[in-house]
Amino acid sequence: MAAVAAQISKKRKFVADGVFYAELNEFFTRELAEDGYAGVEVRVTPARTEIIIRATHTQNVLGEKGRRIRELTTLVQKRFKFPENAVELYAERVQNRGLCAIAQCESVKFKLLNGLAVRRACYGVVRFVMESGAKGCEVVVSGKVRAARAKAMKFADGFMIHSGNPARDFITTAVRHVDLRQGVLGIKVKIMLDSDPTGRNGPKQTLPDIVTILEPKEDVTILEPSAQDFRPAPPAAAAAPEPVEA
Repeated sequence: MAAVAAQISKKRKFVADGVFYAELNEFFTRELAEDGYAGVEVRVTPARTEIIIRATHTQNVLGEKGRRIRELTTLVQKRFKFPENAVELYAERVQNRGLCAIAQCESVKFKLLNGLAVRRACYGVVRFVMESGAKGCEVVVSGKVRAARAKAMKFADGFMIHSGNPARDFITTAVRHVDLRQGVLGIKVKIMLDSDPTGRNGPKQTLPDIVTILEPKEDVTILEPSAQDFRPAPPAAAAAPEPVEA
C-alpha cells in the first residue's frame, strides 16, 4: 500500500486498501491464532501507518521484551514495501472476549482439536457468551461430526435477528475451519450484541422496533374554575419623546 503512487484514482485506492486489509487480516489470523487474535485496525496518518492488533493475550503478541511484535513489524514492512519506520504495530487487549465472535470461534476450534466433544464445546461457548452480556448466540458446526455422513449441528440461545440493517450493526460473525482426522469441520459463530449507550459492548443505537413508554405527567387537581386568555399580547405603545430644554 505504501508503494501505491499518490496520483491514484479513488476507485483504485479503495480496492488497494481493501486488498491490503484482507491480506493483513489473513496473515495475522494464521500467525496469531493461538494468541486469541480478534481483528486488526489500520490507521493511516501523515507520519506513519499504525496497525492495531486486537487480541485476548496481548503479552504473547508482544513477545519477550517486544521481540515478536518487532518481527511482525519487519515482515509487514518488507511484504508491503513500506519505507523505514513508516509502519508501526500495536497490540490492544479485547475488553470483553465473550462478545468477540472471532475469539469464541477460535475457542471452539482449539477445543475440538484437543478432542472435546462437539456438543460440550459448543454449549460451553454459548453459555459463556450469554453470561458475558450478549443478547443472543448461535454456533454452527458442519461436516463429518460423528458418523460418515456429513451434517450440520446448530446450537443457539437468546434472541437473534437475520435480516435488515440492524443485522449489520448488532451481529458479529466469524468462520473457521478445523482439520480433524475424519475431515474438515466448519465452525460459524454469530453473536448478537445488546445496545450500549457508551459504545463499548455494543452499538449506541437501539433496535428500531424497541418502543419506549414514557411515564405520564401528573394530573393537576383543579379546585376552582378559571379562565385563561390565549390571545397574543397587544404591542406596547411607543414611548413619547422627552421634551428637550432650550
